[in-house]
Amino acid sequence: MPHTPGSLPDFVNWPSFPFEGQLRIKQLEKPVEVEPPRPGEDVTDCEACRAPDDAYIWVSERWRVRSLDVPSGLPMVLVLESRSHLDLGDLSNLLAAELGVMIVRLERAIRSLDGVGRVHVNRWGDGAAHLHLWFLARPYGRLQLRGSFLSLWDDILPPVPEPVWRENLALVAAWLAEFGGTALAEPPHIDWQSPASLSGVQAVGRVEELLRDHPAAAAAGAAGATPEPATADREAPGTDDEPIAPAPDSGAPGSIGAAGGSPGGGAPLRTGAPDGDRPASAAGSAT
Repeated sequence: MPHTPGSLPDFVNWPSFPFEGQLRIKQLEKPVEVEPPRPGEDVTDCEACRAPDDAYIWVSERWRVRSLDVPSGLPMVLVLESRSHLDLGDLSNLLAAELGVMIVRLERAIRSLDGVGRVHVNRWGDGAAHLHLWFLARPYGRLQLRGSFLSLWDDILPPVPEPVWRENLALVAAWLAEFGGTALAEPPHIDWQSPASLSGVQAVGRVEELLRDHPAAAAAGAAGATPEPATADREAPGTDDEPIAPAPDSGAPGSIGAAGGSPGGGAPLRTGAPDGDRPASAAGSAT
């Protein structure tokens, strides 16, 4: 006999529930006799195992941390993965103890960012066989986002500006690297543009230098007249006892270097959630 959906649960009236209006409960599907394998059950097909280190923001001998490939609505969304192809129940005592340390360390690193009020730590496990835990940062002061619907709000809120997002990734990676491992995320480079071309600045500096070395020419130019050339009967500026030294071609005082850097730089970031494990998030719907 098919299940008949009942009345809506109380949580649809919670302030943190992201939706309003007419809602109805889906029809509950029949259970399957044999569950299909999760992505990555076979180590040869595991995306986490195939991913190179430069797809992560921080790596160590036994753990790696990745982000989504683009900013999402929350200040920070990160995923902690074991380097070995293991699930939660497969961890040795050593790795289980390290997992607890890594959870606390990464939570502290994310909570140290400006604008973060709380960090939610989640593990679902239905979307991929490789061990991975989600870390979701709740914006400070956004009380409506408290609780279990934070991952839904991540898709609803406008994305964080990319420069801020990349800088936060670099800060978290550097925070983790203080306790070991290698930070791979870099902050965005400054897109600085010179107000004038280098050749123009050098030309102006050369003219100013010549005017300093030849005050007569500068005075004549200011009066609008051409200075009288030196003749044999008139002493030229400079004598055999006092030769005029040629002005050094040193360019403008305080020469300006070429602008460098490119906007939005940083380590390549792994695509959001290949496992589809987080329900209704930037990673996609739950599987």
